[in-house]
Amino acid sequence: MKDWVHPRERSLGSVLLVLGVLVWLALIVGTFGGMLLVLLVAFVGYLFAQSTLVAHVRGNAVQLSAEQFPDLHGQFVECCEKLGLGGKLPEAYVLQGGGMLNAFAAQFLGHRFVVLLSGVVDAMQAHPDGVRFYLGHELGHLRRGHAVGGLLRLPVLWLPLIGGAYGRAKETTCDLHGLACSSSPEAAARALAALSAGPQRWQQLDVKTFARQSRLGSGFWMSFHELTSGYPWLTKRVARVMGVSKLPGRHPLAYVLAAFVPYAGRLGGGFGLLVLVYVIGVLAAVAIPQYQAYVVKARLSLAVQASQPARDALAKHYLQTQQIPESLAALGLAETAADNSRLQFEREGMVLTVATPKGELVFTPRRDEQAGIRWECTGEPPLTAAQLPPGCTAAATAFGKP
Repeated sequence: MKDWVHPRERSLGSVLLVLGVLVWLALIVGTFGGMLLVLLVAFVGYLFAQSTLVAHVRGNAVQLSAEQFPDLHGQFVECCEKLGLGGKLPEAYVLQGGGMLNAFAAQFLGHRFVVLLSGVVDAMQAHPDGVRFYLGHELGHLRRGHAVGGLLRLPVLWLPLIGGAYGRAKETTCDLHGLACSSSPEAAARALAALSAGPQRWQQLDVKTFARQSRLGSGFWMSFHELTSGYPWLTKRVARVMGVSKLPGRHPLAYVLAAFVPYAGRLGGGFGLLVLVYVIGVLAAVAIPQYQAYVVKARLSLAVQASQPARDALAKHYLQTQQIPESLAALGLAETAADNSRLQFEREGMVLTVATPKGELVFTPRRDEQAGIRWECTGEPPLTAAQLPPGCTAAATAFGKP
């Protein structure tokens, strides 16, 4: 029996599964099990969300059966048999969708559901076999366990290029399941074409011409937006189910730009680019001030070292004479340190101010029984505590007279 799986779904799915499991384990270990609590809360939220969806479907949609819409039910059962879905079949429903041409599959606590929106059923009245394609497509999601596998891969699905490629491979796999349930490739193509031309006009659509339209997808911007999307262009999907073996390639430069855009699922590359800008903005908001503080701290640290000889000379003179010198020049000291910092001496209190382009440091002496003189370093506004070098504080102290 064929498995109708696109090769890239297997390879990319395996890579993302391994990476996703490793990230989950790293988060659990790195948070000392705290992530398990987050996962528990997330699972509870998932239960409520899924239960809401399932309750809405069961309470408002029409369940297919041998008595209820037997034509659709017969196609559903036949499609399940074709795909080898033996045992307990999924529940199938028709739900009023406000004219939307769509269908979806869901899993909840061991129960599987396929829901056809009424717009699809109505659009396919002139093409009853077209419903088979939509049924097969959604059964493909259930057969491949995309919902469960998505949770394990969730931490890495945002990866540029890979996340989108895996999403497109999954959709191609499900298109192949839909093709398997259709009576012919053209029947499957016409069912897909309704998503482009609408519920009426698809009947007059030339599907071969529409498939050839896929050549337009080789341009830069079309290539970029497809690379950042989880869905192939409909023209390509139609071409594939029509059996076109070679599709036009993508613009090489589009891969370069797409490599920097996180995958954002159905929201597309534009939202992914916004996410990237947001992440960069957040990182910049954190990193730039930290870097600036580091630069200031490094410069002030040089000033502390370069001004050390002046402080040593002042302390030595005071301890020997018990008098404060008249000036730095009286001790043979220059008013410029080795790092070009300016030294300003105030005889009252024997305070030494070191002025740098990044700010001023004020050194105030205090008597110390062991060291004799201990210098307290304070930073003048607008310097912050994060910018001050080790040993300096933002609070000034007065010089205690002996």
